[in-house]
Amino acid sequence: MRFITVSKSNSVMEVKLEQKDAADWSYRGEGAANIVLAYTGSSPSFIGKVMRITKKARNGSSPKRDSNPSVLTEQERLLWRDVEELVASPTKEIAEQIYTQLVMSPLLGSKHVDAGMRVPVKRDFLECVEKNVIKQRPAWRVDVSVVDLERDSVIIMSDHSLFPGGVLKDGPCISVEIKPKCGFLPSSKFIDERNFVKRSATRFQMHQVLKLREQEISELSEYDPLDLFSGSKERIHKAIKDLYTTPQNNFRVFLNGSLILGGLGGGIKRTDAVAGKAFEDVLEGIILAENGLRTTSFIQLVAEAVYCSRVLDGLLEVQKLDNFDIEGAIHAYYNVVCQPCAVCQQLDEARPPHRCSSLHSIHIAESLKIVRDYLIAATAKDCSLMISFRPMKDGAIGSPYNHVYLQSTNQSFNYKVNFIDLDLKPLKKMVDYYELDKKILNCFIQMLEMEHNDGNAKTIDAIDTINIKTIKDLELLCSKCRKKVMKLIATIEGITSIVLDPSKNTVTVIGEADPVKIICKVRKFRKSASITSIGPPKDEKKDDPNKKDAMKDVKGMVIPYTCQRCDVWYVVNDDFYSYCTIM
Repeated sequence: MRFITVSKSNSVMEVKLEQKDAADWSYRGEGAANIVLAYTGSSPSFIGKVMRITKKARNGSSPKRDSNPSVLTEQERLLWRDVEELVASPTKEIAEQIYTQLVMSPLLGSKHVDAGMRVPVKRDFLECVEKNVIKQRPAWRVDVSVVDLERDSVIIMSDHSLFPGGVLKDGPCISVEIKPKCGFLPSSKFIDERNFVKRSATRFQMHQVLKLREQEISELSEYDPLDLFSGSKERIHKAIKDLYTTPQNNFRVFLNGSLILGGLGGGIKRTDAVAGKAFEDVLEGIILAENGLRTTSFIQLVAEAVYCSRVLDGLLEVQKLDNFDIEGAIHAYYNVVCQPCAVCQQLDEARPPHRCSSLHSIHIAESLKIVRDYLIAATAKDCSLMISFRPMKDGAIGSPYNHVYLQSTNQSFNYKVNFIDLDLKPLKKMVDYYELDKKILNCFIQMLEMEHNDGNAKTIDAIDTINIKTIKDLELLCSKCRKKVMKLIATIEGITSIVLDPSKNTVTVIGEADPVKIICKVRKFRKSASITSIGPPKDEKKDDPNKKDAMKDVKGMVIPYTCQRCDVWYVVNDDFYSYCTIM
C-alpha cells in the first residue's frame, strides 16, 4: 500500500488498496446497498476509519452506462441538473460522495455529516474482502447480495462510533446507532380515501405488521418514531427504551468501536435476560451506577442527548420535504420519465376522475421538484443517527464537543452526533416505493379487518382499538379450542378480561393489548412455534394419509394440528395439542 497525497479538490486519497491490504479490514455491518468494514491495522492514515463497499444483487450485474460519462441516467441528470458536480459524476462512489456533501450536508448541518473520501481499489482487494467477511454476514444478506467487484473505488470515512484520535486516547467511548425512521404522519390530499389509515398509524407500525407476516421478525416492536421526534423528554425516553427492548436492525451499541448490543446487519429480535445481563456488565466502569441500574441510566443518557441536541428537528424538516406522499409523487415520476402513468391505468374506469390526475397537467419543473424532494426525504427517512459518548474528566475544560449531565450517576459526558447512511436514492426506486407502500397498506388493513369476526366492521374502529382498547371476539365451534384460546390469550400483557360464552361459541377479549399479538397467539402455522402469521391458515385435506405416515416417524417434536371445526393451527411451546374431530 503506497501513500502519496490527498487531493482536497475532489476528496480522493491517491492510494490503491490491494489484496494484501484486505486483512486489515473487519466486518462491521451492512445495509441494503453497502457493506461497512472497520480498520484494524496500524496505518495512521486509516486508524479510526471505516470503509463502505458497494453491493449488487446476487443474480444481477453492475449497471451499464450509456454514451454519457455520467453514472446517472438521462432522467436523473435532468432531476439533479442544479447540482452540476453530481450530474457529472462518472462513478456511483463519486455520486454518493457529492450527494452527501452538496445536497444532504447543507440540509442537516455540516457538523453532523461526513461525506468521506474515495480510495481506489484493485479487484483482488474486493475479492479478498468478500471472501473474508462472508461468514460474518447474515445468511439472508448473503443470499441476495454480493460485493460489486466491478467497482474501482470505495468510500473511507471517520468511524463515528469513536471520538477522533484513537480508541482509548481520552477514555472509553460508548456509542449508539439509531434508525429513527419516518417521524411524522402524512396529510397529503393525494392519499386515497381508502388509505386514510396512513393518517392514523405510522409507516413503521404498519411495516412491522408486514414484516411479521413475512416472518422477517418474530414480534412487533413497541417503538414509535413519533415518540422519538416529539421533542418531549418523557416520550424520547420511552422511544429509546422501546428500541433497546426490541432492537431488530434499528438499534445498536458499540464500546470503543466494537459491537456490544444489536446484530451485524441482521439485527436481533429482543434483548432477553441473557443479553440484558451481558450489556449491564459491559457498562460497568462507564456508567457509575449500581449493578442492575446501569442499563436504565444508559437509556437516560441517550434520551438526554437526543433531547438536548435537537438534531432530530432538522432531520424531521428534511423528511417533511415529502409533502405529496408516494401516492402523489408517483404521478410526478411518470411525468419525469415520460411514460404513461401505470397507476392511472390501474384505476377502475367506472370511478370518477382520480384526484391525482391533475398532477399530469403540471409543468415539468414542478414534477421534477416533487420527485427530487421525495427522494431527498427518502434518504432522511432511511438514514441512521450515531451518538457517541465519552465520560468527562474532572476539571476538563475547553472541549470542542457538547456535553450532557446524567443526574442519576452524577456524571458528565462529552457527546457528538453524526448522520450516516445518507445514500442517494435511484430514480427508478420510485416504482418500488409505490409498490411497497401498497403492500404495507394492504397487509395492515387486512389485519385490522381480521379483528372483527363479522368482517364488516369499519376500519377506523379497528384503528382505535390499537391505541385505546381491544375488544376481540373469537368465534370457535370447538370447546377444546375455546379453552385452548383462553389459555393462550391469558399470557398476553394488557388483557383485562376474557369471557367465554358457550351459547355463542365465542371467547371475548377486552384490554389494551395489541390486537396483532392476539391474532398471533391464536393463528400459528406448522413450521415452528416461533414463526407466526396473521394470515388465514393453510388448507389441508382432512384425511391425508401422508400425515399419518409422517406421524410415525416423529418423536419428541412439537407437531401443530388444525382443529377441523375451527380451522385454526396451534403450537404452544412444547405443549402437544391433538386436534379434535368433527362432532
